[in-house]
Amino acid sequence: MSVALNAFAEMPLDTTMTEDAASFVEAVRFEDIPQEALRIGKRCLLDGLGLYVAGSEEHTLDILVEEALEMGGRGDALLLGKGTKVPAPMAARVLGTAGHAHDWDDSQVSVDPAHIYGLLTHPTIPPLTAAIVMAQRLGNVSGKELMLAFLTGFEVECKISEWMLPQHYMQGMHSTGTVGHFGAYVAAAKLMGLTGEQLRNGFGIAASFAAGIRCNFGTMTKPLHVGRASENGITAALLAARGFTADPRALDGPWGFMAVQGGGVSGEKVSQGFGKTWTIVEPGVSIKPYPCGVLTHPTIDLMLRLVVDADIRPEDIDAVTVFAGTNILKPIRYPIAKNHLQAKFSLPAALAMIALARAAGKVEFSDDFVGSGAMQDMQRRIRTELDPDIEAQGFDKMRSRITIKLKDGTEVAGWADERYRGGPENPLSDAELEAKVRSCCAGVLGDAGQEALIKAAWNVLELEDAGAIARVLP
Repeated sequence: MSVALNAFAEMPLDTTMTEDAASFVEAVRFEDIPQEALRIGKRCLLDGLGLYVAGSEEHTLDILVEEALEMGGRGDALLLGKGTKVPAPMAARVLGTAGHAHDWDDSQVSVDPAHIYGLLTHPTIPPLTAAIVMAQRLGNVSGKELMLAFLTGFEVECKISEWMLPQHYMQGMHSTGTVGHFGAYVAAAKLMGLTGEQLRNGFGIAASFAAGIRCNFGTMTKPLHVGRASENGITAALLAARGFTADPRALDGPWGFMAVQGGGVSGEKVSQGFGKTWTIVEPGVSIKPYPCGVLTHPTIDLMLRLVVDADIRPEDIDAVTVFAGTNILKPIRYPIAKNHLQAKFSLPAALAMIALARAAGKVEFSDDFVGSGAMQDMQRRIRTELDPDIEAQGFDKMRSRITIKLKDGTEVAGWADERYRGGPENPLSDAELEAKVRSCCAGVLGDAGQEALIKAAWNVLELEDAGAIARVLP
């Protein structure tokens, strides 16, 4: 008890985060958004649209769509894949889950060594989902208004995630499922024009909704965390607009969200404020080249480089050893993936894909491919090992190395590039991003549909009716 009380006493209890966030939401205008934030924001929008399409094929979505159709209700917004309108929260549950279904959505970057790099939020999908859904419910929402709501939610979500102590994630909470509630809430509230007491109450409602635990990684429930964040953020805004009450300081104090779920807040970081620097620009966001946990990405790229440079064929491989720290080995926890959901959190699975196909995309991250005899056999040749030297360097970067032992007795080895592909230091080009989006849409949208989706994202600021964004989706 004394240890808990001592830690509790050290937490800053006199913060004004809720008020600061609400004041930012009330005051921020489209003209306040830096041009670089708008440029990156359009890239995140395009990425998100592609991921909604890719997610629409998942069995996870079949179940949620069936539930939405049986529930029925007010026709606010389009139900992904059906062309039927359902209540806004239910439309958001389905759309938000689709956006995270492949674990292919962008990742928030932190340069704080106290945080485990790559383990903050997937910041785009909750506020983008809420903005797209509420633009349909409200009508007469312009593309500029949609982007303002999306980027405002993005900024509030990321700052809360950055300022919270690392304990939140390390004790087993899924940040995108928890903090994502605030991103979705802010986006919806901004479009609805909530201010004053209503806006502040909505933060309290969202804070009590926020949930999501990491034991569900590798199952359908992991992407549902993001669907529920999107759904609950909208619900919080709708209830607040009707006068529903909550603690107007729900992020602050000894019983607030930051203390209860995160063990406290960094007093030094809180002084950064909302919107003084925009997180989407600095420290930035990673747009993923692979549909799996970002912690695997540098290692996947390394495996691809080693296999291609040495022209290693699957039958040449005797054994592969991946050396990394606990920042990678604990979250990426499946030694043998049996299905595509587990494969998203399995280094043996991802590297086996590269060994067999020299690719790790939507096709490879499928149940048929992961469950094949060749994949199951190759995974058993790949093992992970804790490297004390890597562990000692800290968790500010995603460090790993690989040794491939060939059947002829030779070895091929290398270190992963810390400037990982997709990250702010080595971003995907616009052409590479468009290629990713086309791969997401393959088999769902034809060439014309893909062109319409890409055009809608790049030209979003010219849209008079942002609800049209939903109509480029299946």
